[in-house]
Amino acid sequence: MTTTVRALVQSDRAVWEPLWAGYQRFYEVAIPPETTDLTWVRFHDPAEPMHALGAFETDGRLVGIVHAVFHRSTWLPQWTCYLQDLYVDGSQRGLGTGAALIEAVADLARANGAGRLYWNTHETNATARRLYDRIATRSGFIQYRKAL
Repeated sequence: MTTTVRALVQSDRAVWEPLWAGYQRFYEVAIPPETTDLTWVRFHDPAEPMHALGAFETDGRLVGIVHAVFHRSTWLPQWTCYLQDLYVDGSQRGLGTGAALIEAVADLARANGAGRLYWNTHETNATARRLYDRIATRSGFIQYRKAL
């Protein structure tokens, strides 16, 4: 089957949610339903710098999702694009869906004048890291978080 990546539209919510839930299970997090609702609204608000894309098989089945957020940077004059979430259905991993979603975000970033695209992954996510090491450069930075 051929995979097509496109922006998610309002009517895609029902097919997006199972993948969003799968992403949360994978990372062992529980995002409150109110936050999910707000996030979905933000994806479709032209005033918000957030985007959701999906990888669809020719039969119309959604098999992967990616979310991107644009922000300013003190290091670049252009926008920076943060690929925040990437999830591919387990049956589709290793078939190029993840790479296609990342390339679609790169195209979106270029189209919006971004000077950088970056993302994080968990150090134990060996499968994703094999892909990322092949298509991008590790920055060497380590992320820290402080609860607020």
